[in-house]
Amino acid sequence: MSQHALLSVGAKAWRSIPCLRSELRLDLTLGCGQSFRWRETGEGHWTGVMGGRVWTLTQTEDTLWYHVYSNPGNTALINGQKRKAEVGPQHSGKKLKQVSTVKKEEDELDLDAVSSEQDEKAGTLLRDYFQLDVKLGDLYREWSDADQHFSQTAHIFTGVRMLRQDPVECLFSFICSSNNHISRIQGMVERLCNTLGTPLCKLDDTHYHDFPPLQALADSKVEACLRDLGFGYRARFLQQSAHLIMNSHGPDWLYTLRSAPYLQARDALRTLPGVGLKVADCVCLMSLDKSEAVPVDTHVWQIAKRDYNCAAGHGQKTLTDKLYNEIGDFFRKLWGCYAGWAHSVLFCADLKKFQNLKEVAVKEEKKEKIKRLTNRTKKKTVKKEEEEGE
Repeated sequence: MSQHALLSVGAKAWRSIPCLRSELRLDLTLGCGQSFRWRETGEGHWTGVMGGRVWTLTQTEDTLWYHVYSNPGNTALINGQKRKAEVGPQHSGKKLKQVSTVKKEEDELDLDAVSSEQDEKAGTLLRDYFQLDVKLGDLYREWSDADQHFSQTAHIFTGVRMLRQDPVECLFSFICSSNNHISRIQGMVERLCNTLGTPLCKLDDTHYHDFPPLQALADSKVEACLRDLGFGYRARFLQQSAHLIMNSHGPDWLYTLRSAPYLQARDALRTLPGVGLKVADCVCLMSLDKSEAVPVDTHVWQIAKRDYNCAAGHGQKTLTDKLYNEIGDFFRKLWGCYAGWAHSVLFCADLKKFQNLKEVAVKEEKKEKIKRLTNRTKKKTVKKEEEEGE
């Protein structure tokens, strides 16, 4: 049985990209609820599916390391196209579940290094996924200069980047996010992929599948299948949105929205069942290159009121569309064209799972303060002794 790769075991099977930890922190970027396909499979090692392949990522202070698992028969990384899922109108709900069965020969994949051509394409894909051409340190300095509260948080939560995800995966993952929390969304997305997605490989006891294509999601039997998997009312939104895209726009429609203006793209997404302002903004920010999109929920509304004394919606108890837009405009005016990136840093900093970083920072600051006071006292003592010696 193949196992999840570790950098300390067989480093020759790994490739690397120069990347400072201040420009990318995997734990914060992959764990803050942008994508729901990544899991920490070893200390500091994250495994997930991206570009039709299974990856494990880890990092040192100045290097991003990656391992791509071999998957004979899957050419997604070479030609940029995903394999078609074996789901169609002729398949019953029972057969839909059979798609998740991984063949025995696919379970025994080796941890072979990818070819040089694949390796070059893998590096390009990874740079694009993490948008490494965006200089995060420069943005942090700009935001800190414009925003005192951000400057107090920035040194603790460095390296929070926005992912550039596949628009289909991003859209349907966030349709699952309605009235949900991160761990439950992860479970739903995993069941969705295991049921409708193409099998990729098995590592330890975990089966990995590609995200299902629009054709599979649009099938008329998908809603009943997903309801059986615990998706509730979201099952209808998933199937209907996929069906609407395929029949009214075409399979490439979501990708064309990358070149549309922000508000036009957001309005287009809102025509889909189950897509409100927040989901539309998440898709715009995390897959459609709209860096100014600021997803607002009650959590972000609380940040605006508590940390910025934002007067928008004063006295209101519900987040109306008007209030939503006012909060987004407030942050866009404060942070500029990359407001969505800055918003995600503060969103990440407010998550309970990362509060220990603040506690560690406070302890380190106390230690540093005590050290400075101790050194100051020593210098005064030495100076006094020197004066008395004279």
